[in-house]
Amino acid sequence: MPNILDSFRLDGKTALVTGASRGIGAAMAAALAQAGADVILVARGDCADTKKSVEAAGRRAHVLQADLADRASVETLLATLGRDVPWPDILVNNAGIVRRGAFVDFTQEDWDAVMETNLNAVFRLSQKIAREWLAQKRRGKIVHTASLLSFQGGIRIGAYTAAKSALAGLTRLMANELAPHGINVNALAPGYIATDNTRPLIEDRARYQAILDRIPAGHWGKPADLAGATVFLASSASDYMHGHILAVDGGWLAR
Repeated sequence: MPNILDSFRLDGKTALVTGASRGIGAAMAAALAQAGADVILVARGDCADTKKSVEAAGRRAHVLQADLADRASVETLLATLGRDVPWPDILVNNAGIVRRGAFVDFTQEDWDAVMETNLNAVFRLSQKIAREWLAQKRRGKIVHTASLLSFQGGIRIGAYTAAKSALAGLTRLMANELAPHGINVNALAPGYIATDNTRPLIEDRARYQAILDRIPAGHWGKPADLAGATVFLASSASDYMHGHILAVDGGWLAR
């Protein structure tokens, strides 16, 4: 019987990770490299540190700059796949932005920016890559970064909640259509993780403490807490998982 740990290995695979310059995306990229994958790093910002993490694991890092809120930038990114970088075997749609404001005051500009980055770019990247896998009759893994707000309403983040709720539905739809072709589509739902996106909550000490008091684990998460679950969903260890949204939240949803 093969060693079960071998099913988590990603040797010979290439993974594309969006939002890879920092936070959760950087931790995901490093974890995938440690499991054996080369990694295509996609971000608006500087991926130098993430590139070093990938290379420190002995894997190759390809860096592509793209602003996923800009449709032209996404088109440029899509054109590089299979031309300037390999076609990925694993797609991790992690990039996301947050705009905060009361529902009655929320601007169309902020709504559009969040939807473009958190939902529309996910659709376009996933569709492009899935089409290529189908044409080549290749298996593949797609992992979306959903959220606790895929399950709950939250406050003051209307566009983010709407996009992450839609992403949960898209995960299930894609799984239904692509599973028969050997393509797994699942999502991770991070809890309250200390990142740049959550910094306003951390700096609001009353809000921070209210959140902390509800987390059964007794502490906020850190980006590395998503590493193991990312490798699991990207590997053959999860071959019979389709359309699942896996919460990594310190027990928040169980409360």
